Amino acid sequence: MTVRDKTERRSREIARSVLDIESQAVAALAGRLDENFDRAVDLIAGCSGRVIVTGMGKSGIICQKIAATLSSTGCPAYFMHPAEAVHGDLGMIVAGDVLLAVSNSGETEEIVRLLELVRRLGASIIGLSGDPDSTLARFADVHLDVSVDKEACSWDLVPTASSTAALAMGDALAVATYEQQG
Repeated sequence: MTVRDKTERRSREIARSVLDIESQAVAALAGRLDENFDRAVDLIAGCSGRVIVTGMGKSGIICQKIAATLSSTGCPAYFMHPAEAVHGDLGMIVAGDVLLAVSNSGETEEIVRLLELVRRLGASIIGLSGDPDSTLARFADVHLDVSVDKEACSWDLVPTASSTAALAMGDALAVATYEQQG
């Protein structure tokens, strides 16, 4: 076996491991679906305004996709960067809107800072986090647990399984809302 063959084999082993870890993370979400998911769908379906999706870092990138998916299903949605929100973008939120906030830790400073401000504006809050005891979870009207056992990288640092879980839950919310609305 050549060095190239060994490298390719190792690459495929790593890829299989990543895909296995991420698929397990998504499968675990299905087992955690409860009345909170129904409440989140009802909030989105009953939203008289828009759904504002927000997250920082990799969660922010996932949020952009969630907002795009919601828009594709006919739900007025857009992404708002949480750091920009407190510098003027908060004016885009009005009573009747729903804020969908994503933070793996549930303690992201920029997200936590928004929660009280958004509440005062009269918007509902759906939180997606990996910690059901986090500030985001406690403050949200509805919290969805998107925790994962581990990330796919060997150091358990790079947001891989956690970002996949958040994305999958966002897709589930979008499709369930779309189907509920007929």
